[in-house]
Amino acid sequence: MSNQHIGHNHNHTHGMAKQTLRLAFFLTVIILVAELAGGIFSNSLALLSDAGHVVTDIFALGLAWFATVQAERPADARKTFGYHRVGILAALVNAVTLIIIAIAISLEAFQRFQHPEPVQPFIMFLSAGIGIAVNLFIGLGLQKEGHSLNVRAATMHVFGDVIASVGVVVGGIIILLTGWTLVDPLLSVAIAVLIALGAWSILRETTDILLESVPRDVSLSNLVDDMKKVEGVKDVHDLHVWCIASGMYALSCHTLINDLPPSGSSPILQSLTSMLSEKYHIGHATIQFECSDHRAACCEMDGLYCRMEIAKERSNGYSHEHEAKILLPEHRP
Repeated sequence: MSNQHIGHNHNHTHGMAKQTLRLAFFLTVIILVAELAGGIFSNSLALLSDAGHVVTDIFALGLAWFATVQAERPADARKTFGYHRVGILAALVNAVTLIIIAIAISLEAFQRFQHPEPVQPFIMFLSAGIGIAVNLFIGLGLQKEGHSLNVRAATMHVFGDVIASVGVVVGGIIILLTGWTLVDPLLSVAIAVLIALGAWSILRETTDILLESVPRDVSLSNLVDDMKKVEGVKDVHDLHVWCIASGMYALSCHTLINDLPPSGSSPILQSLTSMLSEKYHIGHATIQFECSDHRAACCEMDGLYCRMEIAKERSNGYSHEHEAKILLPEHRP
């Protein structure tokens, strides 16, 4: 598949995701109105909890929509990787808000356990039914565009709301048949747990990306072994593999080869980049060739990872660090 075709495919997918998120945003406003009204008139905490979750849905979908638009902006002199990580930041904010909502629902449910209140199940059915129908339509549409962590986080909001609405309906049936109103706060706690579990998964993944951790589906030991199998490669060190955004992997490393002219090393570079792209889905690889081993000077004990240090700024031959020490009271005469 050519790079041009891949680029066209990527842009087309982004465009589709943007349209779906925009539609989902406005449809979710309808759900919020229905569930807020239903929760107030039926006095159902489960339904009001679901409405609270819908508020975060609107926030999540709005953020995801904004992030998708931002990701289409080209790279520039300040943002050389472009704006793809706007979506990761949006996913992080969404995950944190979901956890906060889950805690708030649990606290309110605890109050209801101590002071049970009567609930109107028929209004619960109507409001939750509207939420289920519209959210299923939104969720299935987003699932087709769920290639990015940003869209996946928004989709999780929506499907979490479907599960919550189904729980509200089940709770309404139990109340109708048995009159047991404690099922309402019990369902609220179950909804909160489901929300928190999904949010934790997104939070952990976004944190890994922002810390530039190695992607979970990449084994560094296997990757290094595969690089060494390429003809002409003697060793690999100063290795970094990270994720720019969902599905966008990058690599940089130093590679030890024989002393060759540029024309002789070009086939080695081509073989390495092809292997990394096809086997590890690394589309952005920066490989520095070397013909003498200097690992001891720049790498940790195992010889693979770089010893990262902050560059010292110097002015007129003196380091700022030295100047700062001179100004400390204990160093003054």
